Amino acid sequence: MSADGAFSRSRLLPSLLGIVLLLMGLALLAGGIKLSMLGGSLYYLLAGIGLMLTGGLLLADRYAALSLYAVVLFASTVWALWEVGLDWWQLVPRLALLFALGIVMLLPWFRRPLRTGEFNPVGTGVLSAAVVIAGIAALASLFTNPGEIKGELDRDAVPGMTNTAPAMPDGDWNSYGRSAHGDRYSPLAQITPQNVSKLVPAWTYRTGDLPGPNDPGETTAENTPLKANGMLYVCTPHSQVIALDPDTGKELWRFDPKLSTQNAANFKGWAHMTCRGVTYHDDAAYASEQSPTGTANAPVASVCPRRIFLPTADTRLIALNADTGKMCEDFGNGGQVDLTTNIGEFTAGGYYSTSPPAVTKDLVVIGGHVTDNVSIDEPSGVIRAFDVHTGKLVWNWDSGNPDDTTPIAEGKVYTRNSPNMWSIFSVDEKLGMIYLPMGNQTPDQFGGARTPESELHAAGLTALDIATGKVRWHFQFTHHDLWDMDVGGQPTLMDLKTADGVKPAVLASTKQGSIYVLDRSNGQPIVPIKEIPVPQGAVEGDYTSPTQPMSDLNFVPPTLKERDMWGVTPFDQMLCRIDFKSLRYDGMFTPPSLQGSIVYPGNFGVFDWGGISVDPVRQIAFVNPSYMAFKSKLIPAAEIAKQGPRVSETEGVQPNKGAPYGVILEALLSPMGLPCQAPAWGYVAAVDLTTNKTIWMHKNGTVRDSSPVPIPLSMGVPSLGGAFTTASGVAFLSGTLDQYLRAYDVKNGKQLWEGRLPAGAQTTPMTYTGKDGKQYVLVVAGGHGSLGTKQGDYVIAYKLSE
Repeated sequence: MSADGAFSRSRLLPSLLGIVLLLMGLALLAGGIKLSMLGGSLYYLLAGIGLMLTGGLLLADRYAALSLYAVVLFASTVWALWEVGLDWWQLVPRLALLFALGIVMLLPWFRRPLRTGEFNPVGTGVLSAAVVIAGIAALASLFTNPGEIKGELDRDAVPGMTNTAPAMPDGDWNSYGRSAHGDRYSPLAQITPQNVSKLVPAWTYRTGDLPGPNDPGETTAENTPLKANGMLYVCTPHSQVIALDPDTGKELWRFDPKLSTQNAANFKGWAHMTCRGVTYHDDAAYASEQSPTGTANAPVASVCPRRIFLPTADTRLIALNADTGKMCEDFGNGGQVDLTTNIGEFTAGGYYSTSPPAVTKDLVVIGGHVTDNVSIDEPSGVIRAFDVHTGKLVWNWDSGNPDDTTPIAEGKVYTRNSPNMWSIFSVDEKLGMIYLPMGNQTPDQFGGARTPESELHAAGLTALDIATGKVRWHFQFTHHDLWDMDVGGQPTLMDLKTADGVKPAVLASTKQGSIYVLDRSNGQPIVPIKEIPVPQGAVEGDYTSPTQPMSDLNFVPPTLKERDMWGVTPFDQMLCRIDFKSLRYDGMFTPPSLQGSIVYPGNFGVFDWGGISVDPVRQIAFVNPSYMAFKSKLIPAAEIAKQGPRVSETEGVQPNKGAPYGVILEALLSPMGLPCQAPAWGYVAAVDLTTNKTIWMHKNGTVRDSSPVPIPLSMGVPSLGGAFTTASGVAFLSGTLDQYLRAYDVKNGKQLWEGRLPAGAQTTPMTYTGKDGKQYVLVVAGGHGSLGTKQGDYVIAYKLSE
């Protein structure tokens, strides 16, 4: 072998790295020029020049490459520290690649082929110093926790405060939110912070209900089962109801409604299959109530004294015998009510109820999901109350015609396109009110054609009289909503201790991050609500409200800045910055635009349908805020056909037929599919409701199941679904993007236990007591089509090991 051949081969690594640095520099230079033209950071342009020059020097075998690279690395470290400080998840992705290449360049066998005549120890020393400084900065950032709040609750109870939710056996879970108050608080205390680590699977049941080829859209498992009548009641995405033995998970009965597809297979992308829950009604629970004459009411004679009410994906409300699973023949038409009555035309899959109805002594009350952004001629968002025994329509409240609640005449149609209520009701039978978290009038991002009636009740909370359906009060949380800020969470009712005494409160968690606290008897704010100025400048034909209401109790994130754009490498960071600077963004409530606007918080919200959990004795709220930016771009109607078909409610162009604009709505993601804004993206937190102060707040969840490499990095991920708390001071949450059920100490937020799940669990777990006297924790793990989590059909119960 010749000396020239050996020398040539020894130069291979510097030459290869030189080529790599040239290509990296060229990419950064090109992107940096575009970013600088948009008014963004000059760093990427300058770094690109530095890397290209370094690459050229390496190809020329020049030792000066080390000194120049040292300047690039040192300047990058200073720039990164200036932008983000000692924030590990923002600092390290900025420096990791450059740091690793610096290490390579310091290796003796890398430097040896460079021209020895130009050897300069200063270059090696400078590069060594730059590498050490970058490494020290990264190590120091390991010990910081930006965005987190450390604290501890100093009490086990507030004197005189008790759980005032409707009574039921301590070991039951009779409603979606455990009680009709939607508090998600259990008085059970067998599982404690001290022993929760001993939780083990007690049983697993598989429903057999998995996504099918003819589903009209995404299949999402969002069910919270009930525990009542000595059974567990589970509903599946395809509207099946299954009764299980609470101790063993053995199937006791199953009801399959034999869904009609309504030809929905031809309309893929327009709907999703889900069932958040069913509703339980027991005549005996009301038998001891006093009639107006002062005598006890006799139980209503019924073929089904205990009933399960099931909303189906093909637009029916079915009453089942809770003992046997047979249809209650005395309800409606042979056990069911057709919810398409008086609704008018709609696209298959475009109208049905995804959430459980509410029940009172005499009524079952149901709303409906209306598919967003299809057209300006969609079904009404009417709320209907039926006799709980006969299925006869008692009253209807249509937000497009809010004053007339008399049952609609045969052949008439409810107001088209009026705001709907797709989420979960709360009920206070003592005050005689039912509380509606309201959506808005579709389309979501263009409101130029909305009626005054629809504007009045949209995107807020409306309280109706149970007996008549008449409006008792209402409060709007988003004026002229152009961001899909419908109120997704079930309102939470509790008695709240305030400086002015104990008040009957309703807490409404919202997508924009505010938790509005109102007196549920009259709708007056208990926690102050301020009207804040917001960005203006809607598209032609629309307008924006000059202000929006913000509660003093809120988890509203800071306004995004360019430096908040994130990625795992400098390249996707740069591309996210270009995206950010290319879009319109003036802060929260930036109007939709033809240019494209950033929506932050996004329409998955800080809080969505999972709502919040409260401990009425400790007077705290346990919450799981999420932070994901979205972007929306209005498309002129004449150009919609060029955009291709709609895929789902968050993918493809949303046509808004009849409106001047369609819209493309999607998450603000990097080319690698990760959020463009920096982590953390999800937290758990506790709020002291006597002071409205956050006690503690910790990032929650890992990227194990959502990153290309399944490493359980604790970055804090979004969660979709709710939590529950217990009298012993333990909270449970399963809704994160990784497949875990977790337990937390409500006093300080410490994670006490986690159980690995076989699928995503974007649901709200629950707890109950079995016939064996043991406390169980139950979760449905079925995955979520919209979020892309692993799908399944699992119902899993845990209890303490013996």
